Amino acid sequence: MSRLPFEVFLALRYLRPKRTFVSVITLISVLGVMLGVAVLIIVISVMSGFDRQLRDRILGFNAHLKVFCAGDTMTNYEHVAQIVARQPQVRGVSPFVLEQVLLRTQPQFGKRLGSAPWVRGADPVREGTVSALTNSIRLGSFDLEGRNLLVGIELAQSLQLNLGDHVAIYSPKDFDKIDSGQTLTNQEATLARDFTVTGIFDVGYYEYNSAVVVTSLENAQDLYGLLDTDAVHGLLVMLEDAYQAEPVRDELEAALGPRFVVSTWFEENRSILSALIVEKNVMLYILFFIMIVAAFGIMSSQITFVVQKTREIGMLKALGATNLQVMALFLIQSALVGIVGVLAGYGLGMALTAYRNEFLHFMRRATGLELFPADIYGFHDLPALIIGGDIALICVVSFIICVLAGLLPAWNASRLRPVEALRNE
Repeated sequence: MSRLPFEVFLALRYLRPKRTFVSVITLISVLGVMLGVAVLIIVISVMSGFDRQLRDRILGFNAHLKVFCAGDTMTNYEHVAQIVARQPQVRGVSPFVLEQVLLRTQPQFGKRLGSAPWVRGADPVREGTVSALTNSIRLGSFDLEGRNLLVGIELAQSLQLNLGDHVAIYSPKDFDKIDSGQTLTNQEATLARDFTVTGIFDVGYYEYNSAVVVTSLENAQDLYGLLDTDAVHGLLVMLEDAYQAEPVRDELEAALGPRFVVSTWFEENRSILSALIVEKNVMLYILFFIMIVAAFGIMSSQITFVVQKTREIGMLKALGATNLQVMALFLIQSALVGIVGVLAGYGLGMALTAYRNEFLHFMRRATGLELFPADIYGFHDLPALIIGGDIALICVVSFIICVLAGLLPAWNASRLRPVEALRNE
């Protein structure tokens, strides 16, 4: 005699593989659940990977906090930096100057090319404490002595720049001189400043690689007319934990007073980061419809099974089985199908996630198509991040959907009267 409750015993017996139409439908239902769970795991893990990679690359060039003087440049920044550095969470502080300029190449042959990047003035000694720029030089070196310039790799390619090339930079102050000179009788020519490309960096984020150049703090101060050498546009602040930016911002604003404004890295990139979060949630909801479709397969197999087992249901109820026991019998069948499908989908999803890049490389070799072009997405490999909470949510909700799919057939089976069930046979 089996020690299992008879509902579980019969559910396992009825689910044994047989060469019947119901067995085929049950197998299809299991496959549907498996594919639904696997697709959910893969898509959510990839989108989580995108979010993490994007945050890492944003933080690789940008500091966690920026301190500004409200409506004006910051003078005596060393004193402000000392106040900021006292906060226990602060790991590094560095001054910066940032504004847009006009840049033109000076090739020996060919046409001059132009662009309007942002010039960032950096302190070579402190820059390594607030960004990954010093470790992101792909060609040349991190050399900001004299009139040297670091250029993003995308901007260098678009302007056909190489190490040692010279570029001319016009600052907003130069255009002011040009405008004022037009009203004078004896006009003086306004010459651009000549810079030499000594390094090409790649911080892994297209927006920075294509729109930012870096020079020394003194050069940037001269470009923007900050005559006081102790005047800058603000301070870059690196924290021990980037996700503590908001509480640290509140503490710094209280310590610095109302003249200063502190912005966080998330505020500056809110649009793209929020879009990724919304897309991930929307994809999760949409892809759960795959599970609902698979649940209809479970429901159809259970309905067919109840019709085929009408006589057995009548006999069980005639022998004393309660409505709840009959209902439990068919719900257990749905639960078993859900467990097998969810476990198989979990294994398949984790395996495909682990070998996602190998699959992409195989498809590239087999078809010649680039399914994940790096020049569009900015990543050479498909990122993925397995988050335990997301995986648990997918598996648990998928299992609940599978059980609910068998609720209606189980309820109909429990309502069958023994006399009517046996009479119909």
